[in-house]
Amino acid sequence: MNTDILKKLEKVQSEHNFSGTVLVKNDKEVLTEVSYGYANRSERVSNNAATRYGIASGCKLFTAIAICQLVEKKQLAFDLTLRECLRADLPNFNQDITIHHLLTHTSGIPDYFDEEVMDDFEELWIKTPMYHLRELKAFLPLFQHQPMKLTLGERFSYNNAGYILLGLIVEQVSGQSFTDYIQEHIFKKVGMNESGYFEFDALPSNTAQGYIDYPDGTWKTNIYSLPVKGGADGGAYVTVTDMAKLWDALINGQLLSETCTQKLLTPHTSTGEANSFYGYGVWIEKINEDIFKYHVMGYDPGVSFHSAFYPHTSTSAVVCSNKSEGAYDMMKGIEEVWKNSN
Repeated sequence: MNTDILKKLEKVQSEHNFSGTVLVKNDKEVLTEVSYGYANRSERVSNNAATRYGIASGCKLFTAIAICQLVEKKQLAFDLTLRECLRADLPNFNQDITIHHLLTHTSGIPDYFDEEVMDDFEELWIKTPMYHLRELKAFLPLFQHQPMKLTLGERFSYNNAGYILLGLIVEQVSGQSFTDYIQEHIFKKVGMNESGYFEFDALPSNTAQGYIDYPDGTWKTNIYSLPVKGGADGGAYVTVTDMAKLWDALINGQLLSETCTQKLLTPHTSTGEANSFYGYGVWIEKINEDIFKYHVMGYDPGVSFHSAFYPHTSTSAVVCSNKSEGAYDMMKGIEEVWKNSN
């Protein structure tokens, strides 16, 4: 175990009351693995290394990998337009939107939850009960008839609806439900045996409840705050070990060819923030012209998640939390230790 990282994590945890699990490893050994807090507060069940956590938008990477796999099979192409590869009523969308635009958040389509203008995810379920959202097609009425938000290709604008459309494309082309496709062609392929798209009302054992804390010290779970089942834009559950397996498999060519892997990891568009870019389903941070890290993140009520692969050291870090905040602070702490030691 790396004692410097562990000491830093202990400090951050004490300052932010982090709840969750952290794993840091390279291609030779586990550097740090530690858990804090409760997976179930009512029953006082502790989080542990095998706990499954929701990762919200962190699993957009799975959707991008699925699309790339279908491109490799020549069942899709990145320059195919929506109208060429998806049977759906989208009357107000630009006819020239391609799969590439959707993957890179540059399509300009409206979002069912626009993080640039909306703050409270729970507001969505007032008119559309979250327990109805068990399939991707159930999300379509939330955005399919709205006007374009931006001009096609105008700029990066993070978009959940675009990934719902990508998931529907996966379903139409593969003939499988999106979640079944991911289970068979990604999770099973790389040995992510504990991961899945579980339903809130049928969670398997050792799955963390997500908690929303209030300033007065009270709390509630997130069971009424999110869609009952995750899909192509977010909502899978993973263990820290399974997520590390995903990075290893992606980087080592177990999921895609070298050409397609590089396509996915290419900084296709600037996110508008310094040194920050987006590939296909993955954020990319540069230092000068060098890639510092490939990373994914997810935030929902009762969920915070960060995970990254650092190519210069072949190191991966996974931070899963069953609270709305905390993962960013732990990841920042890990990176501070590395920067101070170099």
